[in-house]
Amino acid sequence: MKDFSNPSEHIPQWKVEEIANIKELVKSYRIFGVLSFEGIMADQIQSMRRNLRGSAVLKVSRNTLIDRAFDECGDDVAKMKEYVSEQTAVIFTNENPFKLYKMLEQTKTPSPIKAGALAPHDIIVEKGPTGFPPGPVLGELQSAGIPVGVDGGKIAVKETKTVCKAGEKVSQKLAAALTKLEIYPMEVGLIMRAAFEDGSIYMPEDLAIDETKYFNDFVSGVQSAFNLSVNAAYPTKCNIETLLAKANSEAVNLGVNAVIFAPEVMDTLLAKANGEMMSVAGIAASKDGAAVDDEISAALGSAAAAAAAAPVAAAETVAAEPEAAEEESSEEDGMAGLGALFG
Repeated sequence: MKDFSNPSEHIPQWKVEEIANIKELVKSYRIFGVLSFEGIMADQIQSMRRNLRGSAVLKVSRNTLIDRAFDECGDDVAKMKEYVSEQTAVIFTNENPFKLYKMLEQTKTPSPIKAGALAPHDIIVEKGPTGFPPGPVLGELQSAGIPVGVDGGKIAVKETKTVCKAGEKVSQKLAAALTKLEIYPMEVGLIMRAAFEDGSIYMPEDLAIDETKYFNDFVSGVQSAFNLSVNAAYPTKCNIETLLAKANSEAVNLGVNAVIFAPEVMDTLLAKANGEMMSVAGIAASKDGAAVDDEISAALGSAAAAAAAAPVAAAETVAAEPEAAEEESSEEDGMAGLGALFG
């Protein structure tokens, strides 16, 4: 590395300005990250710059100049030199490191795999039609180890197959075949190597947060806390309505079971007493028809008729089930349509 502090050594002005610009960006933003952009074309970099505008500044420069700028920023920042290698970019933002990582993840897009590259995961070719007519492509796919044949005048994959295991090298024939089938195992984008904030260095694995899991855990925690507070009768602003409703229900049940003549339970007590009275009357009438008066006897007859009609009504309900099921299916279809409409 050239000694930029030696005035006797001629340093191109553009390099001096580039180093100064990186140093100024480090000072102007709360956070910066060292990124890899291997495999990304220049036009893709420009597109990413436009997409990040307003939330982050993306800087691509020579590694030697980035190293020099970090050195001149001080010891803490100089530690980030460890992550400067190969194709490197630096991103600057005032967002928190977690949001920065998420922004960078959103720049990733599927990409074809090159011959000689290691498979990032198991590469699977699914069974089904390809859309290619019979011809040279059939032999190319077969030579790549993909089980294909002709079906309905088109080339089709005859069975789902793992054509390359994770970590294995992809052959030239397989790479070409996967590209033809539009199977893109790789992802290209801005990949964070490390982020720096207030002297702390964050690695990608520290910032990869499963937001859905954390949200579900939070909801589960709130529900458990609510249930605990209700069961422990610990009043809070959130549970007071539930506690009052629970207390009222328990008070009504106590009033009924203890036969307390209170306005809130009188209807229930009278209904319970009437039911018990009718039960006793039914037993007495079965032993001696003259044991009950005409009014009660008529009431017992009405109850018996209703009980006899119940099996008939149940049979009619069973017979009507197909139509009900059809109506239910129609309702479910309607709900599915609404789900599709509103996402």
